[in-house]
Amino acid sequence: MTRAIQFDPVQLPPEAEAMRLRVRDFLEQEASAGTFAPNGLGMTGHSPEFSQRCGAAGFIGMTWPRKYGGGERGFLERFVVSEEMIAAGAPVWAHWVADRQSGPMLIHYGRDAMRQRILPRIIAGECYFCIGMSEPDSGSDLFSLRSRAERVSEGWSVNGRKIWTSNAHRSHYMIALLRTSLATEENRRHGLTQFLIPMDSAGLTVRPIHNLTGAHEFNEVTFDDVLVTDEHVIGEVDMAWKQATNELAYERSGPERFLETIAVLHGLIHAAGQAPEPRTAEGIGRLVAQVATLRQMSLSVAGMLHDGKVPEVEAAVVKEMGTNWEQALPGTARDLVPD
Repeated sequence: MTRAIQFDPVQLPPEAEAMRLRVRDFLEQEASAGTFAPNGLGMTGHSPEFSQRCGAAGFIGMTWPRKYGGGERGFLERFVVSEEMIAAGAPVWAHWVADRQSGPMLIHYGRDAMRQRILPRIIAGECYFCIGMSEPDSGSDLFSLRSRAERVSEGWSVNGRKIWTSNAHRSHYMIALLRTSLATEENRRHGLTQFLIPMDSAGLTVRPIHNLTGAHEFNEVTFDDVLVTDEHVIGEVDMAWKQATNELAYERSGPERFLETIAVLHGLIHAAGQAPEPRTAEGIGRLVAQVATLRQMSLSVAGMLHDGKVPEVEAAVVKEMGTNWEQALPGTARDLVPD
């Protein structure tokens, strides 16, 4: 069964605009104190110190329940904070995944003991997460996952590999999607379970993957008889497909989808000068219109989350369009201003 998708326009409420002023003041103070250097290059750094300052200021776990230390604010206020942090080039990557999606997953599907133990540490900027989905030879095709968790007397034994795992080498936990039983012909979604895996577990190995510049962000994570207990199961055994797609709704649609490369657009506008050629002006106008549309779509998804919806399809559309825009931007810039 298919359903229509719709991106309703969202007007930021006064409390979100007030939050924008507050986070800008925070960033200005932190920059003046030398905590970070604003650069407009997106999510550029991993700084536990800065994450802890964000936690103390109430910028982590903003939408979460107060009983765990959260702020119980709206998703539109959180959107504004994310937008300002990324635009300033603040080093938010340490806490980003935990705040964006791992914490909400624990709130919705985790055990209460798990929430009580971990959520306050995330909110304080002291506990970091990575995502265990993609695998070698499978990419992001979650139906073809091979990493598995098998029942043993002590709980579960985990074996397999995850790849392209951002910041696994700096994380305390991974939420891993693992196969716990075979899928059926009638239901390919059956047999997947999410586990909370401590990254210091015996049998877990993190190997770096360096990019073309030599930077280390990605990793391959290998599980060799990693033992976890039933207390580490998130949600229901064999029924995690819906959980995983709900998690992606948080991941795919935020302002990072268009702001991480916005500096390229700024550079293009600067290089074009005050009186660009008509073709250049038209090309820049098209890019600006595209990124403005992306922002409105991303804001619309934040509005859906604010209303308690789970917009996994809409979030996937924002992810796809944002990725295409980011990939096309450098080539378009070179074409419009070759020098």
